[in-house]
Amino acid sequence: MSANTPTMPTVFFGHGSPMIALQTNAVTAAWRRIAQRMPKPRAILCISAHWCTHGTAVTAMAKPRTIHDFGAFPKALFDMQYPAPGSPQLAQRIRELLAPVAVTLDSSWGLDHGAWSVLLKAYPDADVPVVQLSMDANQPAAYHFELGRKLSALRDEGVLIVGTGNVVHNLGAMDWSNTAPPFDWAMRFNDTVRQAIVDNTPAKLCNYEACGRDAQLSIPSPDHYWPLLYVLGARRDDDAVRFEVDHIEHGSLSMMTVSFGIAATADTAAAA
Repeated sequence: MSANTPTMPTVFFGHGSPMIALQTNAVTAAWRRIAQRMPKPRAILCISAHWCTHGTAVTAMAKPRTIHDFGAFPKALFDMQYPAPGSPQLAQRIRELLAPVAVTLDSSWGLDHGAWSVLLKAYPDADVPVVQLSMDANQPAAYHFELGRKLSALRDEGVLIVGTGNVVHNLGAMDWSNTAPPFDWAMRFNDTVRQAIVDNTPAKLCNYEACGRDAQLSIPSPDHYWPLLYVLGARRDDDAVRFEVDHIEHGSLSMMTVSFGIAATADTAAAA
Protein backbone atom coordinates (compact mmCIF):
# COMPACT_ATOMS: atom_id res chain seq x y z
CA MET A 1 0.00 0.00 0.00
CA SER A 2 1.00 3.62 -0.45
CA ALA A 3 2.84 5.32 2.39
CA ASN A 4 0.00 7.85 2.33
CA THR A 5 -2.67 5.25 3.12
CA PRO A 6 -4.16 6.23 6.49
CA THR A 7 -4.75 3.70 9.24
CA MET A 8 -8.49 3.22 9.39
CA PRO A 9 -10.57 3.00 12.57
CA THR A 10 -12.77 0.02 13.36
CA VAL A 11 -16.40 0.35 14.44
CA PHE A 12 -19.11 -1.77 16.03
CA PHE A 13 -22.64 -0.65 15.13
CA GLY A 14 -25.69 -1.59 17.18
CA HIS A 15 -28.00 -1.92 14.21
CA GLY A 16 -31.39 -2.54 15.82
CA SER A 17 -34.49 -3.15 13.72
CA PRO A 18 -34.38 -3.17 9.90
CA MET A 19 -36.87 -0.29 10.07
CA ILE A 20 -34.00 2.04 10.94
CA ALA A 21 -33.18 2.03 7.22
CA LEU A 22 -36.34 4.08 6.66
CA GLN A 23 -35.75 6.42 9.57
CA THR A 24 -33.78 9.60 10.19
CA ASN A 25 -33.05 10.02 13.87
CA ALA A 26 -30.28 10.57 16.40
CA VAL A 27 -28.85 7.09 15.83
CA THR A 28 -28.65 7.40 12.03
CA ALA A 29 -27.18 10.89 12.41
CA ALA A 30 -24.48 9.46 14.68
CA TRP A 31 -23.69 6.78 12.10
CA ARG A 32 -23.29 9.43 9.42
CA ARG A 33 -21.00 11.52 11.65
CA ILE A 34 -18.77 8.50 12.21
CA ALA A 35 -18.13 8.23 8.48
CA GLN A 36 -17.58 11.97 8.16
CA ARG A 37 -14.94 12.01 10.89
CA MET A 38 -12.65 9.44 9.30
CA PRO A 39 -10.79 9.18 5.99
CA LYS A 40 -12.81 7.64 3.20
CA PRO A 41 -11.97 3.92 3.24
CA ARG A 42 -10.56 2.09 0.26
CA ALA A 43 -13.03 -0.68 1.09
CA ILE A 44 -15.21 -1.93 3.94
CA LEU A 45 -15.13 -5.36 5.54
CA CYS A 46 -18.41 -6.02 7.33
CA ILE A 47 -19.10 -8.78 9.85
CA SER A 48 -22.87 -8.96 10.26
CA ALA A 49 -24.97 -10.84 12.79
CA HIS A 50 -27.08 -12.11 9.91
CA TRP A 51 -24.54 -14.31 8.15
CA CYS A 52 -23.66 -17.39 10.18
CA THR A 53 -22.35 -20.45 8.35
CA HIS A 54 -20.67 -23.79 8.91
CA GLY A 55 -17.08 -22.76 8.26
CA THR A 56 -15.99 -19.30 7.14
CA ALA A 57 -16.85 -17.54 3.88
CA VAL A 58 -16.26 -14.14 2.35
CA THR A 59 -18.22 -12.49 -0.44
CA ALA A 60 -16.07 -12.39 -3.55
CA MET A 61 -18.38 -11.07 -6.25
CA ALA A 62 -17.91 -7.76 -8.06
CA LYS A 63 -21.54 -6.70 -7.58
CA PRO A 64 -23.09 -8.04 -4.36
CA ARG A 65 -26.89 -8.12 -4.26
CA THR A 66 -28.96 -6.36 -1.61
CA ILE A 67 -30.54 -9.08 0.54
CA HIS A 68 -33.91 -8.42 2.16
CA ASP A 69 -33.58 -11.02 4.89
CA PHE A 70 -36.59 -10.17 7.02
CA GLY A 71 -40.31 -10.79 7.15
CA ALA A 72 -43.36 -8.62 7.78
CA PHE A 73 -42.08 -5.13 7.11
CA PRO A 74 -43.34 -2.36 4.77
CA LYS A 75 -42.85 -2.69 1.02
CA ALA A 76 -40.67 0.43 1.11
CA LEU A 77 -38.07 -1.55 3.05
CA PHE A 78 -38.07 -4.36 0.49
CA ASP A 79 -37.70 -1.80 -2.28
CA MET A 80 -34.47 -0.40 -0.83
CA GLN A 81 -31.23 -1.17 -2.62
CA TYR A 82 -27.61 -0.60 -1.62
CA PRO A 83 -25.65 -1.01 -4.86
CA ALA A 84 -22.12 -0.81 -3.44
CA PRO A 85 -19.52 -2.70 -5.47
CA GLY A 86 -17.75 -5.72 -4.07
CA SER A 87 -14.02 -6.42 -4.07
CA PRO A 88 -12.75 -9.83 -5.15
CA GLN A 89 -9.23 -8.57 -4.42
CA LEU A 90 -10.07 -7.80 -0.80
CA ALA A 91 -11.80 -11.17 -0.47
CA GLN A 92 -8.58 -12.87 -1.56
CA ARG A 93 -6.54 -10.75 0.86
CA ILE A 94 -8.84 -11.78 3.72
CA ARG A 95 -8.40 -15.38 2.75
CA GLU A 96 -4.62 -14.93 2.97
CA LEU A 97 -4.75 -13.20 6.35
CA LEU A 98 -6.96 -15.84 7.94
CA ALA A 99 -4.88 -18.83 6.79
CA PRO A 100 -4.68 -21.62 7.87
CA VAL A 101 -8.43 -21.14 8.48
CA ALA A 102 -10.15 -22.31 5.31
CA VAL A 103 -12.13 -19.41 3.82
CA THR A 104 -14.63 -20.03 1.01
CA LEU A 105 -14.86 -17.37 -1.70
CA ASP A 106 -18.63 -16.93 -1.87
CA SER A 107 -20.53 -15.82 -4.96
CA SER A 108 -24.11 -16.21 -3.72
CA TRP A 109 -24.67 -14.17 -0.53
CA GLY A 110 -24.40 -10.39 -0.98
CA LEU A 111 -25.12 -7.65 1.58
CA ASP A 112 -27.67 -8.55 4.25
CA HIS A 113 -29.68 -5.97 6.17
CA GLY A 114 -27.24 -6.01 9.08
CA ALA A 115 -24.73 -4.53 6.65
CA TRP A 116 -26.71 -2.32 4.31
CA SER A 117 -29.11 -0.79 6.85
CA VAL A 118 -26.08 0.71 8.59
CA LEU A 119 -23.96 1.49 5.56
CA LEU A 120 -26.68 3.33 3.66
CA LYS A 121 -26.76 5.81 6.57
CA ALA A 122 -22.99 6.06 7.00
CA TYR A 123 -22.11 5.97 3.28
CA PRO A 124 -25.33 6.88 1.43
CA ASP A 125 -23.61 7.14 -1.97
CA ALA A 126 -22.78 3.40 -1.90
CA ASP A 127 -19.48 4.20 -3.59
CA VAL A 128 -17.15 2.25 -1.26
CA PRO A 129 -16.57 -1.45 -2.08
CA VAL A 130 -18.01 -3.76 0.57
CA VAL A 131 -17.31 -7.40 1.37
CA GLN A 132 -18.93 -9.49 4.09
CA LEU A 133 -17.26 -12.15 6.20
CA SER A 134 -19.44 -14.91 7.59
CA MET A 135 -19.17 -16.16 11.16
CA ASP A 136 -18.57 -19.85 11.80
CA ALA A 137 -21.48 -20.86 14.03
CA ASN A 138 -19.56 -23.91 15.26
CA GLN A 139 -16.84 -21.89 16.99
CA PRO A 140 -16.64 -20.30 20.47
CA ALA A 141 -16.44 -16.59 21.21
CA ALA A 142 -12.64 -16.52 21.57
CA TYR A 143 -12.28 -17.89 18.04
CA HIS A 144 -14.14 -14.91 16.58
CA PHE A 145 -11.96 -12.53 18.59
CA GLU A 146 -8.81 -14.18 17.24
CA LEU A 147 -10.01 -13.81 13.65
CA GLY A 148 -10.49 -10.11 14.35
CA ARG A 149 -6.87 -9.92 15.49
CA LYS A 150 -5.71 -11.46 12.23
CA LEU A 151 -7.83 -9.03 10.24
CA SER A 152 -6.45 -5.97 12.06
CA ALA A 153 -3.69 -5.65 9.44
CA LEU A 154 -6.34 -4.48 6.97
CA ARG A 155 -6.65 -1.24 8.91
CA ASP A 156 -3.20 -0.25 7.61
CA GLU A 157 -4.36 -0.99 4.07
CA GLY A 158 -7.20 1.53 4.01
CA VAL A 159 -9.93 -0.97 4.94
CA LEU A 160 -12.63 -0.08 7.46
CA ILE A 161 -13.53 -3.11 9.59
CA VAL A 162 -17.16 -2.97 10.72
CA GLY A 163 -19.07 -5.26 13.04
CA THR A 164 -22.84 -4.93 13.12
CA GLY A 165 -25.11 -6.59 15.67
CA ASN A 166 -26.34 -5.79 19.18
CA VAL A 167 -24.71 -6.18 22.61
CA VAL A 168 -28.13 -6.93 24.11
CA HIS A 169 -30.54 -8.65 21.71
CA ASN A 170 -33.52 -10.42 23.23
CA LEU A 171 -36.42 -10.13 20.79
CA GLY A 172 -38.69 -12.31 22.89
CA ALA A 173 -38.52 -9.89 25.81
CA MET A 174 -38.95 -6.70 23.78
CA ASP A 175 -41.60 -4.14 24.67
CA TRP A 176 -42.49 -2.40 21.40
CA SER A 177 -43.65 0.80 23.06
CA ASN A 178 -41.31 3.71 22.50
CA THR A 179 -41.17 4.59 26.18
CA ALA A 180 -40.26 1.18 27.63
CA PRO A 181 -37.38 1.45 30.12
CA PRO A 182 -34.47 -1.00 29.89
CA PHE A 183 -34.81 -4.21 31.84
CA ASP A 184 -32.46 -4.27 34.82
CA TRP A 185 -30.57 -7.27 33.44
CA ALA A 186 -30.16 -5.59 30.05
CA MET A 187 -28.81 -2.43 31.62
CA ARG A 188 -26.39 -4.35 33.85
CA PHE A 189 -25.02 -6.41 30.97
CA ASN A 190 -24.73 -3.39 28.69
CA ASP A 191 -22.81 -1.59 31.46
CA THR A 192 -20.56 -4.63 31.97
CA VAL A 193 -19.67 -4.69 28.28
CA ARG A 194 -19.09 -0.95 28.23
CA GLN A 195 -16.73 -1.11 31.21
CA ALA A 196 -14.78 -4.04 29.76
CA ILE A 197 -14.33 -2.05 26.54
CA VAL A 198 -13.11 0.97 28.50
CA ASP A 199 -10.74 -1.24 30.53
CA ASN A 200 -9.59 -3.06 27.36
CA THR A 201 -10.21 -6.50 28.89
CA PRO A 202 -11.49 -8.50 25.90
CA ALA A 203 -10.97 -11.84 27.66
CA LYS A 204 -13.89 -10.92 29.92
CA LEU A 205 -16.10 -10.33 26.89
CA CYS A 206 -15.01 -13.58 25.26
CA ASN A 207 -16.05 -15.30 28.50
CA TYR A 208 -19.36 -13.43 28.70
CA GLU A 209 -21.19 -16.52 30.01
CA ALA A 210 -19.51 -15.85 33.36
CA CYS A 211 -21.94 -12.93 33.76
CA GLY A 212 -24.60 -15.53 34.48
CA ARG A 213 -28.28 -14.76 34.10
CA ASP A 214 -27.66 -11.22 32.80
CA ALA A 215 -25.70 -12.67 29.88
CA GLN A 216 -28.18 -15.50 29.30
CA LEU A 217 -31.04 -13.04 28.97
CA SER A 218 -29.06 -10.47 26.97
CA ILE A 219 -27.57 -13.01 24.55
CA PRO A 220 -30.04 -15.86 24.11
CA SER A 221 -28.21 -16.52 20.83
CA PRO A 222 -24.65 -15.25 20.24
CA ASP A 223 -25.03 -14.22 16.58
CA HIS A 224 -25.65 -10.53 17.37
CA TYR A 225 -22.87 -10.44 19.97
CA TRP A 226 -20.06 -12.07 18.00
CA PRO A 227 -19.52 -9.15 15.56
CA LEU A 228 -18.36 -7.04 18.52
CA LEU A 229 -15.59 -9.56 19.16
CA TYR A 230 -14.19 -9.13 15.64
CA VAL A 231 -13.97 -5.39 16.19
CA LEU A 232 -12.36 -5.86 19.59
CA GLY A 233 -9.85 -8.20 17.99
CA ALA A 234 -9.00 -5.53 15.41
CA ARG A 235 -8.69 -2.88 18.13
CA ARG A 236 -5.26 -1.51 19.04
CA ASP A 237 -4.16 -0.44 22.49
CA ASP A 238 -3.64 3.19 21.49
CA ASP A 239 -7.02 3.57 19.78
CA ALA A 240 -9.23 6.38 21.02
CA VAL A 241 -12.50 4.83 22.21
CA ARG A 242 -15.80 6.63 21.63
CA PHE A 243 -19.28 5.42 22.52
CA GLU A 244 -21.12 7.08 19.65
CA VAL A 245 -24.52 5.70 20.69
CA ASP A 246 -25.25 4.02 24.01
CA HIS A 247 -28.85 3.36 24.98
CA ILE A 248 -31.31 0.48 25.11
CA GLU A 249 -34.54 0.48 23.10
CA HIS A 250 -37.73 -1.50 23.79
CA GLY A 251 -36.32 -2.82 27.05
CA SER A 252 -33.93 -5.38 25.58
CA LEU A 253 -32.25 -4.05 22.43
CA SER A 254 -28.93 -2.28 22.94
CA MET A 255 -28.02 0.29 20.30
CA MET A 256 -24.45 0.65 21.59
CA THR A 257 -22.23 1.87 18.76
CA VAL A 258 -18.54 2.22 19.60
CA SER A 259 -15.61 3.39 17.48
CA PHE A 260 -11.92 2.72 17.92
CA GLY A 261 -9.28 4.98 16.43
CA ILE A 262 -11.31 8.06 15.49
CA ALA A 263 -9.61 11.15 16.87
CA ALA A 264 -11.91 13.52 18.71
CA THR A 265 -12.65 16.82 17.00
CA ALA A 266 -13.63 20.00 18.79
CA ASP A 267 -17.35 19.32 18.41
CA THR A 268 -17.21 15.64 19.44
CA ALA A 269 -14.93 16.39 22.37
CA ALA A 270 -17.40 18.97 23.62
CA ALA A 271 -20.23 16.46 23.38
CA ALA A 272 -18.33 13.67 25.17
